Amino acid sequence: MNNMKVDFAPLEIPLQRRLQTAAVAQWVFSFIGLAPLCIFIFLYLLFTRFWLISVLYAVWWFYDYDTPARGGQRVPFLCGLKMWDYMRDYFPVKLVKTADLDPRHNYVLGFHPHGVLVAGAFTNFCTYATGFRELFPGLTSYLLMLPLWFRAPFFRNYIMCAGLIPSDKESASYPLRKRGGGNAVVTAVGGAPEALDAHPGTYNVLLAQKKGFIKMAMVHGAHLVPVFSFGENELFDQVENKRGTWLRWIQERLQSIMGISLPLFHARGIFQYSFGLMPYRRPIHTVVGRPIQVQRNEKPATEELDALHQLYMDELSKLFDEHKENYGVDKDTHLHFV
Repeated sequence: MNNMKVDFAPLEIPLQRRLQTAAVAQWVFSFIGLAPLCIFIFLYLLFTRFWLISVLYAVWWFYDYDTPARGGQRVPFLCGLKMWDYMRDYFPVKLVKTADLDPRHNYVLGFHPHGVLVAGAFTNFCTYATGFRELFPGLTSYLLMLPLWFRAPFFRNYIMCAGLIPSDKESASYPLRKRGGGNAVVTAVGGAPEALDAHPGTYNVLLAQKKGFIKMAMVHGAHLVPVFSFGENELFDQVENKRGTWLRWIQERLQSIMGISLPLFHARGIFQYSFGLMPYRRPIHTVVGRPIQVQRNEKPATEELDALHQLYMDELSKLFDEHKENYGVDKDTHLHFV
């Protein structure tokens, strides 16, 4: 048996790079392990002399239960922490603007692809590190996340601080119902199932049958904006799981039961570069496309919905083709809609 060679990080790494690694490590842990830890702590405290903490939190949670569905509770101070600048510089992440977004309107931004941990979406739309507020003045972004995560005590408050709101219809529609515009709901359209296709070098976009976000935009008269994040699928390797294999079958069954997907991903570690759950240091360029004008239509006909859906796919393909060569994608590569 061949021994796997471990490529350890050198000891003389600059402090800046160590801080970048630390920032990304806490983010990865937050998405993978913080929610279960919060649930454990909540239950554990009930059986200790600190039981009152969990009881008081439960009472407050009862009165605060609908807050995620009413736009959450973003904390600007936390969104602007220096920690997120370190996370941005780790990859690095860059937000690319191609057109102005009039703050007098509301928007639905379709983010593609989901990737394994939606690093580009979080860094660009949940933190102030990449300059979203300066590039699109007057707009407030709300990134959608599975409702499941908002049922975890303590963790729900952590993710709401960053402007995350549940992805159910009622919660996602709340910012779009606000008069005066200035709200941008960001949805990773492919969702958890698309994470299973997040292999380096692939450009599969789970969109062919995804029309819910299109209808939501029509009902509220919110303009549609395609967003493509170049490099999102390059951050992790994933165990081979082609459609039709036993592993993919198990993953899809678990996803249908739990609502979350379980991609078997790996990349590098904190102190070595050979294995681990830390993403690779590979650049992410999140390109925000031109807005597609949408007229309010509370009861769109099937034909109208299909036409706007096709227009959106065409605009996303055009956005990808216009920018792909700038970010290392071969000119003969095209998006594959699944």
